[in-house]
Amino acid sequence: MNQPILLFIKFIICLIAFGIGLDLFFSANFVDILSFSLFVTFASYVVGELVILPQLGRRAAAVADFLLSYLSVWIFGSVLFENYLQIAWGSIISAIIITGAEIVIHLMVQNRDEHTTYISKRNSILNTNLAYGTEISEEEYIKDVNKIKK
Repeated sequence: MNQPILLFIKFIICLIAFGIGLDLFFSANFVDILSFSLFVTFASYVVGELVILPQLGRRAAAVADFLLSYLSVWIFGSVLFENYLQIAWGSIISAIIITGAEIVIHLMVQNRDEHTTYISKRNSILNTNLAYGTEISEEEYIKDVNKIKK
């Protein structure tokens, strides 16, 4: 999938999710929603799509996206909002909506990008076909060795 289109889709999803989670049920202004959307879009793209999705797979990327969106609202929301009920419910609702949409995005990215490989499909560094052996012997008594050498 084209990367700018992917970022745009993620940004629209974050705008909708934060609009529902923070503004529909509680009163948040548009600047807060826009700032949360920009931060979560770029952080989720860098962490989720570029790092975790190729290495660990869709499930780990979805968990990382949930935690990122939840913690970003929880941490930055405590600075911007006064109502802790708004922070708690807004972060849960937004994180669930974003995670649901990210699962669909991860399916689209995986189906269209052949370079997305997971660890189970990658060549491992350690060759398991090599035969490893150990040498087992008894220790010689040092006085017997000295007698043989003389």
